[in-house]
Amino acid sequence: MNILDKIIEAKKLEIKHQKELIDIEVLQDIPDFFRECNSLRANLLKDGSSGIIAEFKQRSPSKGDINLSAKVDKVTEAYRKAGAAGLSVLTERSFFGGSQSNLVIAREHNPDIPILRKDFMIDPYQMVEAKAYGADVILLIAACLSKNQASELAQAAQELGLEVLMEIHNEEELNIVNEFVDIVGVNNRNLKTFEVNIETSVELSKLIPEKFVKISESGIAGADEIKYLRSHGFRGFLIGETFMKTKNPGKACKKFIQQLHK
Repeated sequence: MNILDKIIEAKKLEIKHQKELIDIEVLQDIPDFFRECNSLRANLLKDGSSGIIAEFKQRSPSKGDINLSAKVDKVTEAYRKAGAAGLSVLTERSFFGGSQSNLVIAREHNPDIPILRKDFMIDPYQMVEAKAYGADVILLIAACLSKNQASELAQAAQELGLEVLMEIHNEEELNIVNEFVDIVGVNNRNLKTFEVNIETSVELSKLIPEKFVKISESGIAGADEIKYLRSHGFRGFLIGETFMKTKNPGKACKKFIQQLHK
């Protein structure tokens, strides 16, 4: 069993527990469930957009602890002020040290910027959670979904007013992308081996239909890589570890975005 399989098995148990703990009708009564979502797609396409989706991530299976002392309110506020086009907040607990409360706090401190709920989404219940706790965008990972599952989940998200980011790793997974998807992300990290290669984005860029906004994820460390990826049609760039491994992630994000304008 590879790491992705382990994560999904743990996620199934977590969702079962959450459903027993909080009924879906309770989630649907939370004020943020009625909030109109901010559009990440529109922010990425906007003239002058940095394209940076800055991530709050404190640990990962491949790197272990990254920055356990970071505070989600301070970091996400600093990301927003630095010029990030969107925020990404990890809510996966067992392997990435994330939490639903981090999503709630990020939303409270950043009402007008799109926030991606970064998790392993396999159940429609999680879509309702995402909306209730303040997300604007949800992540669907093609590697852990069937074509029917992906379509069902993406449609459920769209019906709630959430945008859908579909993450792929290879050409075969493009078959999972469906009509309810807004953004296609290429993850340069192989989720089975955790090896990173930015050329994965370049190779897949020409295969992604033009109607989808394209973003590149993982392994982006400098402005030169952003410029290279932009030349291949990418409008968004999900960056977490590059910022989070520093003492001041917000400052690192600001410096990074400033370099893009040089």
